[in-house]
Amino acid sequence: MKVINSILGLLLVCSLSFAQDDKENQIKMALLAAPEGARDGATVYGFNDAGELVTLREGTNNFIVRADDPNRAGFEVVCYPKDVEPYFARGRELTKEGKNFGERHQIREEEMESGKLTPPKYGSTLQVYYGKDAKYNPETGALEGGTWRYVVYTPLATSATTGLPEKPNAQGHPWVMFPGKYRAHIMITPVKEN
Repeated sequence: MKVINSILGLLLVCSLSFAQDDKENQIKMALLAAPEGARDGATVYGFNDAGELVTLREGTNNFIVRADDPNRAGFEVVCYPKDVEPYFARGRELTKEGKNFGERHQIREEEMESGKLTPPKYGSTLQVYYGKDAKYNPETGALEGGTWRYVVYTPLATSATTGLPEKPNAQGHPWVMFPGKYRAHIMITPVKEN
């Protein structure tokens, strides 16, 4: 009986250690998306064993970062200011309700038009560090094979109000996506470095 209790105790310690390691790795990978000066105070979202989005660390500044979702293909960590959270939180609610990508966009657009949902502030930026085949290396704390994408929220902006085209002039050039909508934003996808 002592042997069984010892083994169970050891398994529990290993399990707790693994869970703590997983939490720490999620925090480290999520912070890769944030500007260096904002990392120490950012709120960190990650995923529990059931795949649910949870708060891994409460923050002290205006930034939120999210770890990679282990249930989705590829790799993606994100960073954004707190004023964008209502928009994302509503999207998560709609996903739980079974709404598809287009439906989520349309519903949030209608809710922003009616004043039910507050749009992101003009100039708030979503930073995405991602890659279809990118891998996070927990030993080095680096993302291998990742690239960046930036979304600068510009509610109701158009090509005329920003001076930017509605599609990129060339690879890596900024452009206005969803012009004239509350979800309008400037999309910037830098050319991936070799």
